[in-house]
Amino acid sequence: MSSSMTKSPLGIFGGTFDPLHIGHLRLAIEAGENLGLTAVRFIPAGQPPLRDTPRTPAAHRLAMVRLAVADTPGFTVDASEAESPAMSYTVDTLERLRRELGPAQPLVLLLGADAFARLESWQRWRELFELAHIAVATRPGHALKVGAGDTATAANSALNAEFQTRHGLASDLATAPAGRIVPFAITGLEISATALRQRLAAGLDARHLAPAAVLDYIHQHHLYR
Repeated sequence: MSSSMTKSPLGIFGGTFDPLHIGHLRLAIEAGENLGLTAVRFIPAGQPPLRDTPRTPAAHRLAMVRLAVADTPGFTVDASEAESPAMSYTVDTLERLRRELGPAQPLVLLLGADAFARLESWQRWRELFELAHIAVATRPGHALKVGAGDTATAANSALNAEFQTRHGLASDLATAPAGRIVPFAITGLEISATALRQRLAAGLDARHLAPAAVLDYIHQHHLYR
């Protein structure tokens, strides 16, 4: 950590978490290990603008995230988006966190590679770099693909230009409050919320795909049937 900074980076992990599964938890754990994060703040979305309406109401998704992270040191839950009727735009959330935490706190927005590839479709996406670093999780042995569409288009995309300018290392995250793009490899787990919902809907065994407390909550409240 740079001697000029007094705070370690804080990870910001948003998503619908419909439901939260072990892939989400592994991403957050390995982000903390690889990026030197002081903590990870989970922020379940209320009304995500670029996805279909979540299958499960925000109150249930928020409750499941709280159960999942309760016993993990350094993991916290931010209920602001889930409890708001407004659309959940990441740029608005980061602006709120900046007001809360101040301009000097390094913030690291945690994204999967697929989400990062679609970043140009996000609301005021260029402003994200003024508010936080972006760390992109990739599978071991897979290089980060920047930009959507065919290879030629991706190579000349605005996002690719930002990546070339802002690409950095984990050690850079503590030296400034925002502005870097840092890929990091995580354990490859072939699991998705969609596949988990399908198993639950079919009445199949979902043990070890999500925390036991989350599965107990799902069964108790008859979700995803």
